[in-house]
Amino acid sequence: MSSRARTLLLPSLYAVRLGPARRQFSAIGRSSYDGVYKELQIMKLKMPWLQALAEAKAAPASAAATTAPQEKKELVPKRMSDSYHELVLPLANDQWLVDTYINSSGNLRLGALFQDLDALAGVISYKHTGEGITIVTAAVDRISIINPLDEWCDLHLSGYVSYVGSSSMEVSLEARRVDTKSNKPVPGQEGLLLTCAFTMVARDPATKKAIAVNPLLVETAEEKEIFRRGEAYKCSKKALAKVDLAKQTPNDEESDLIHQMWMEQSKYKDPLNAATKPENTIYMSTTTIQSTMIMQPQFRNRHQLMIFGGYLMRQTMELAFCCCSAFAHTRPTFVSLDPSTFLAPVPVGSILYLTATVAYTEPGSKGGSRVQVRVQSKVRDVEHGKVVETGVFNYTFYVDKDLQVMPVTYSEFIDYIDARRRAKQIAQIAADDGTKKRVTE
Repeated sequence: MSSRARTLLLPSLYAVRLGPARRQFSAIGRSSYDGVYKELQIMKLKMPWLQALAEAKAAPASAAATTAPQEKKELVPKRMSDSYHELVLPLANDQWLVDTYINSSGNLRLGALFQDLDALAGVISYKHTGEGITIVTAAVDRISIINPLDEWCDLHLSGYVSYVGSSSMEVSLEARRVDTKSNKPVPGQEGLLLTCAFTMVARDPATKKAIAVNPLLVETAEEKEIFRRGEAYKCSKKALAKVDLAKQTPNDEESDLIHQMWMEQSKYKDPLNAATKPENTIYMSTTTIQSTMIMQPQFRNRHQLMIFGGYLMRQTMELAFCCCSAFAHTRPTFVSLDPSTFLAPVPVGSILYLTATVAYTEPGSKGGSRVQVRVQSKVRDVEHGKVVETGVFNYTFYVDKDLQVMPVTYSEFIDYIDARRRAKQIAQIAADDGTKKRVTE
């Protein structure tokens, strides 16, 4: 047991002494490993939960309001290379480590990897800004599978700050296979498992307001192109937000589509109409599944009282997978996590409600269907009963079946059109990047 673990456990409570030896409550031998957990641990816990809880209770309720904001200091420009960070997940030869990254089918459990990617994005962000401020995950801009993992091997995770706004940073990450002979990442598209980008935001620890971050020093032609893509992507997100369906009515094309689909589903319920609903058409309302869970301190972030964003990604990913599986009656293949936003933090001790629904389907490029699952996240304060929406996550899967989801109510039609817009936007971004082929279907 590590020295850190010994400080977290009270021997009088968790161990029984039989003579000079300490009894171990374990049916198998103790196993330990280096690697990702040790390297990313700096993004996790800074103190035991009992200590964090005691400090939170001892602090005056008005501490946050009375604490003076940080003094403005000169922000030194940083290069992309300054924030670069890499690590290797030794999955090739460590079966116990594989055990934490494997699913029931013996394949990579992507939700577990997503946790590490979020933690890595945090490490990179703090390398760019330095300590003394609070960095939070504001959005997962995209996660795309390029070449699915078909055999267990070491994974090389790396990333850097690729774009900087006034108080936000885009962190670009990738995961690559490691060659077993050279022990080096496999170059080119062949070795690339996935790419992703996170938007991280800097906050003043006292006021919780946005705080400026170090500007990015862009020097080479390649860096300028990377920065340009980050800026263009930020503009496209702002443009999409302006035409949000909560602010604008559907356009003429979308209105015609809604009417057409409404007329179609109306025929199936008309006793005088002989039309019957096709077996591959499924009502949206029947695809919804939910989960409820209490947020425990074991999954808190480095700021102690809030839940780690990577844990929330894992939970939403796996619920979306269950939703798509139930919809298609087959195991889906993950394609991408589309732009998704963390709207509010999730406190330790709160109740988390997740609702997953198949919001949109379209034909795959080589048959089958692409299925977009929308996961809505809400949290309830146990003491006050207040419910707050904390985020919406949009996952796309591929299934080897011809399936269509059918909205019926106006609310469902709006969700369908919103998901359709998102699918078109992602396709356009992929085309602009020259990466129209994002996944092997």
